[in-house]
Parts: sequence; structure tokens; C-alpha cells
Amino acid sequence: MDVTERADRFRRIFEELREEVGKVIVGHREAVEQVLTAVFCGGNVLLEGVPGLGKTMLVRTLAAALELRFSRVQFTPDLMPADIVGTTIIVEDEAGRREFRFQEGPLFANIVLADEINRATPKTQSALLEAMQEHSVTVGRKTYRLDDPFFVLATQNPLEMEGTYPLPEAQVDRFFFKVLMKYSSREELGAILARTTAGHEPEVKPLLGPGELREWREFITRVVIAPHVQDYAVRLALGTHPGGEFAGATVNRFVRYGASPRGAQAMVMAGKVAALLDGRLNVSFDDLAAAAVPALRHRIIRNFEGEAESVEPDAIVRDVVAGAAREIGVK
Repeated sequence: MDVTERADRFRRIFEELREEVGKVIVGHREAVEQVLTAVFCGGNVLLEGVPGLGKTMLVRTLAAALELRFSRVQFTPDLMPADIVGTTIIVEDEAGRREFRFQEGPLFANIVLADEINRATPKTQSALLEAMQEHSVTVGRKTYRLDDPFFVLATQNPLEMEGTYPLPEAQVDRFFFKVLMKYSSREELGAILARTTAGHEPEVKPLLGPGELREWREFITRVVIAPHVQDYAVRLALGTHPGGEFAGATVNRFVRYGASPRGAQAMVMAGKVAALLDGRLNVSFDDLAAAAVPALRHRIIRNFEGEAESVEPDAIVRDVVAGAAREIGVK
């Protein structure tokens, strides 16, 4: 199978997965595409929205459409790091001999649903850091490798909701995308009621296994990006840094810290997926611009004035994109 045929196959697989998720999730097309993009790129996702919009159901449905090991952790204020990582216990064999044995926690899966992650304390949230970045956990002096592929798909309520904690910046930066779940439209809400109040339970078929997912992840990395297009991603990331060479008036006024290099990495990888879905084998400026908001919105830390005036990170990112487009002559 040549590259063009593989690209066509990728588009079909992506569309089939989107349709399977659509059997359960009504609407939220943009959110579903962003989550699928992150999964194919091997990235973690942070889903944010008020309760009842289908964040948890979206993750559970995606897990059902993928032949991967799935576990769910309900984050609460009393959840401890050992509850998710695992712990060493004393066991006794048939001969009466005792030994220490590591008991795996729910992180030992392919897809981990961290439900309402911002209801746990920062201590427990920080326990995810090694798993999300290194795909391993350390207990005592021993390091245990996690499965490959491994994703954390976390849900959270808006930070101003009662009983929540802000996530540590270092942990937030480990999320490939931050996806916002918005309210359904009138037509979508009607469809939701028709599905959920008539005793209809759709069956989601598993379509993709771990081996195939690893192969597609490797294939995505081979999509070509020209040096000047890659520099555009660099320009967008650096444009979020106040006082920097590419910072505009909005960033200089309202931003305290800008995006890390992971933001640029996320834009490039998401741009490669977008190119394949559009039937191309090379990344365009538009691919990067479309990925900028979900890749950078959670990596921008506003200063006091930005928070006081409720300047949304999305608006800041769009201003950065618009400024970069004007500077290099991209429409």
C-alpha cells in the first residue's frame, strides 16, 4: 500500500470512528474531531464544560470504539496518589512465605478517564505528571512502564465552579489539547431527548486496536511540513510570550506567561492530521492556524489585568494568529 492509499485509509478510519462516537454523542462535532486528533497523535486531552454536556460519555464512547484497555478514576478531594498509581502490598503464598508485590493502579491501562480531575487536590493531580509525560510511574525506587498507547482523557468543570482546584501549570502543559464542550443547540437537544427517553441504547463497535493505532501515529509523523510552514508554528508559539519579538499589544498587556514548546509540537502534529483529512500529504498555514486555539488556550497564563478584565485565552490566541497572518501575508 503506497502513501496515497494509506492516507485514504486513514481518512476512512477517522470518519468511521467519528460516526461510531456520533451514535451516542449528538453534536459536538468539533470537540469529537479534536479528541480524535489528539488520540491519533498520542496526546492527552483536557475536556472542560459545565456538568451534563457529555464529557464523560464522549470519553467512554471513544473507549468503546477502540479495542484498548480502559479504566476510569473518579477524582475526589480524598483521592490519594497511591489510589491511581498503585502501591506495594505484602502477600502470602501457599507455603506461608511473605513477599512484597506491586499492585497496579488504574493508570495501568491504554485509556484513562480522569473524571472531574480538578476536584482532587494538587498532590493527587501532580501524581499524573510522570504518567502523562514519561508513560511510567515510580513507586519507591522502582519504575514501572505503562502500556503503549497510553492516554489520559480528563474532564473538568470550569475553575470557578464550587469545590474545584486549579490544575498545576506543569500538569496542564502535558495536555495536547484543551477541548471546550459547549451547550447543545435546540435541534441537538431535541435529538438527545429522543435518544435518551425512548429506551434506545446504541451499540458502539470497536474499530481500532493498539497495534493499528501505533502504526497510524508513526504514519502521521511522516507527513511533510515545509520549513517556512513550520516556522509559522514557531511564530505562533513565540507570539504568546509577552515582551518577546513577536508579541502584540494584546499579549503584552494581558499575558503573564506564554506557551511552551509543547504548544508548537501540538500544532504541528494536529496540522499533519488535518492535512491528511483534507487529502494532502503536506501541512498548510491554515492547518496550523486551525489547531492554534485548542493547542495554546490552556498554555497561556493571564496576568492580573487579563483576569480582572476577563480576557479569554481564546481571544488572545486568535489575536496572535491574526497578527502572524498579517505579518507573513496569509489570509
